[in-house]
Amino acid sequence: MSNRPTVKDVAREAGVSVTTVDRALNGRAVVREDTLRRIADAAHRIGYHARGLFDHRLNTVAPEKKFGFVLVKEKHEFYQNFAREIEHAVAARTDVRGHAVIRFAQSQSPEEFAELIQSVGERVDALACAAVNHQKLNQVVEGLRQKGVPTFSLLNDFAQGVRRNYLGINNMKVGRSAAWMLTRSAKLPGRLAIFVGGNRWHGHDLREVGFRGYVRENASEFTVVDTLVNLEARQVTYEATLDLIERYPDLRGIYVAGGGMEGAIAAMREATEPGQVQLVVNELTAESRAGLLDGYVTMVIGTPLPQLCSDLIGLMISESAGHLDDTASQHFLEPRIVLPEML
Repeated sequence: MSNRPTVKDVAREAGVSVTTVDRALNGRAVVREDTLRRIADAAHRIGYHARGLFDHRLNTVAPEKKFGFVLVKEKHEFYQNFAREIEHAVAARTDVRGHAVIRFAQSQSPEEFAELIQSVGERVDALACAAVNHQKLNQVVEGLRQKGVPTFSLLNDFAQGVRRNYLGINNMKVGRSAAWMLTRSAKLPGRLAIFVGGNRWHGHDLREVGFRGYVRENASEFTVVDTLVNLEARQVTYEATLDLIERYPDLRGIYVAGGGMEGAIAAMREATEPGQVQLVVNELTAESRAGLLDGYVTMVIGTPLPQLCSDLIGLMISESAGHLDDTASQHFLEPRIVLPEML
């Protein structure tokens, strides 16, 4: 009886950890099919008493799925967090053996996005992208749809009517929320400014519409200056913010509707006192957190990445299994509002 093979023996024979054998034996987590097969073969070779359970796991193994993702700004903290949450959400699923294929666009070029969407889309079962809105992308997404590969738009909606779902926060409401905060926190009426990344970011357009609509309807004592395009670049935003502060002594608030907030925060630190000009930005990072704590940022509107990624993987699995209806839709998430006193 003492010579009876144990889990440790199976692990040694298969060249894996005892933890992996335990997972394969008890089904507490997904084990790759090739690893499971290697464990089963090892169990048979050494005569492990529960080898039949490994065979059963092989017969009921979850289907393998590849999920593709196209993101931007590979070195930016928010998108690094986004990629990490995608990996976590895929690994957490036990109903599929999921693999995440994540690629980053290096520019805002529609041509680059189209090329990435095409190349990644040809290798996966479903695709999700944070990309610009452009006709070139519509054509690629339609081609993938005809091949049975659904595309989901993330954060910024594109390929409307062609993509499967949009997942993100409601950008119109985000813009209105930013305007609400700026007009409530400003000590006196005056001018407000808004930065957008560019006219290809549909989400930024919606934020601007919501922002201006709220001011026009509810805070007419404030004037919104002409929209500034910052290309989501830190240096452009920095220089433009300094210019705003110099040109408009009655500047009361700024909303950075897309990227580049780091430049606005740096300019505020250089040219204003805390609270002199209110600033609303998107996404909680090390720099926006520091701005909140130091009084240069009034509010951060964040995307709930764990929930977004979990919901996204669930929808991608359901779509690839044919469980969703044919209606393209929007999947809105509640934004995470962060104020200084919440840190």
